Amino acid sequence: MKLYLATSNPGKVREFSGAGLDIEMLPALASLPVAPETGATFEANAIEKALYYARHSDRWLIAEDSGLEVDALGGAPGIHSARWAGNDADNNARLVREIAGQSLRSARYVCVIALVDQDRVLATFRGTVEGAILDSPRGEHGFGYDPYFLYPPAARTFAEMTKEEKATISHRGNAIAQLLTWLRNHAPVPESL
Repeated sequence: MKLYLATSNPGKVREFSGAGLDIEMLPALASLPVAPETGATFEANAIEKALYYARHSDRWLIAEDSGLEVDALGGAPGIHSARWAGNDADNNARLVREIAGQSLRSARYVCVIALVDQDRVLATFRGTVEGAILDSPRGEHGFGYDPYFLYPPAARTFAEMTKEEKATISHRGNAIAQLLTWLRNHAPVPESL
């Protein structure tokens, strides 16, 4: 079953495309105003975006909301992760500045995917991964906060991992795996899933 994906973030497109999902970018996406994100949680924002874009879709659609929660910052940037300071470079600079001198470095990435059919929410899927924030970036891969997000079991940042390695442990990979399982049980999908 082919799904529409409602995102214009190229990093997210790569991660969804490499996960075994039969997806296509929502054709109308570029011509539409950006979806509102007025929710107080990742779940609320994912649902809001999915329902907004589904009005322009003739098939099931997925949208997601994701971000970084840093314990020393009271969970910030949280749902504001992408626009916390403006762009990836400014977001990372602000992260390093605000966590400077903190001994508590624990953090997690969170991803919630909403699957909708027109005006009906079919399901949501929440993935998380625990890590720690570094003072200096490491690695050339990934996007967003990945150069500063250390995954302790591998002793590497997400930016030091290949996209295949990251997909097996990341918040988005976890949520996508839940989505794939749900689709196998609830929708006519190819056996390859």
